[in-house]
Amino acid sequence: MGFLESVRGVLWARRRQPDDVSYWCALGHERFTPAELVAQAVAAEEAGFDAVCCSDHTAPWWEPGNPAPAACGNAWVWLGAVGQATQRVPIGTAVTGILHRYNPLIVAQQVATLEALYPGRAFLGVGSSEAMNEVPAGLDYPSRAEQLQRTEEALTIVTRLLDGETVDFDGDFFKAKRARLYTVPARRPPVYMSAFYEGAAEVAGKLADGLWTLGDPRQALGVVQAYRRGAEQAGREPGEIILQGVFSWAPDDDEALEQCREWKGTMVDEAYTEPIAEPAEIYRLGEEKVSDKEFQAEVIISADPDVHVKRIRTLQALGATSMALMNVSGKHGVEALKVYGEHVLPQLRE
Repeated sequence: MGFLESVRGVLWARRRQPDDVSYWCALGHERFTPAELVAQAVAAEEAGFDAVCCSDHTAPWWEPGNPAPAACGNAWVWLGAVGQATQRVPIGTAVTGILHRYNPLIVAQQVATLEALYPGRAFLGVGSSEAMNEVPAGLDYPSRAEQLQRTEEALTIVTRLLDGETVDFDGDFFKAKRARLYTVPARRPPVYMSAFYEGAAEVAGKLADGLWTLGDPRQALGVVQAYRRGAEQAGREPGEIILQGVFSWAPDDDEALEQCREWKGTMVDEAYTEPIAEPAEIYRLGEEKVSDKEFQAEVIISADPDVHVKRIRTLQALGATSMALMNVSGKHGVEALKVYGEHVLPQLRE
């Protein structure tokens, strides 16, 4: 895709951007216990975030205790608890890998049940996952082409089930025989697909209700345009453009950096493309390949709320309808959300 075509994609997204962009709080099971994350979800709602979502992992990005605590509770059990602990915010995953460890029927059943319990609040984020989550479940980690084919097959089954169909499906990797949902909520939960490259974005345009991608100008330009193209080719109206950012707040800048450096492994391409399943190896690669300067360029790391506001506005200008902001503020997780409620979100909404 040429540069001019990519720019057209962002200009198109900006024209569709609502006056009131929504701000979602993304929470990490890799770093915090389920109980700690419930407290953060409550704090996020009280701070005024428009939605709460969570990672869906079986393994963290680092070895527990080196350099930080780690947990990885079950996302779907946790979401049920969060629905009870909160009052209004939409809740869902960011994102659930549908490559191997989850059967598509179970994924559809889980989000339909969540919507039945908390009407109008459930959504599903899906993606192709990483080796760290799929290899322990018995998968020989496949090529990118096979990852995309698996994801497309699984997403086809999930969306058809949520549409109320009885599904027969005979794919290369997933099959369904007279599959249907027996708990069918009145509202169909929206399904958003994570995409970091153009092929995946086209599938999102073809099958999903929105695109979920990184708020990185180097990637988002082409990804947004590919999503638009996929929707147009499928004769569908494009949906949400959810751009993800990551933030760490602490009382001083140095601490804000130190308490989140375990997340460097998330910036290493091999963690997503290669069969690397050991958390310690992912952390090692992050420390080896990602300098502090590079890390701070990607993650909003500051004690100054105004810096957070400025950086989020820059990402938002890529055409987001929603901003998913992941809280990696370590021991200041709840306090950081209060800072966002008092200083950051009000400025963003001016």
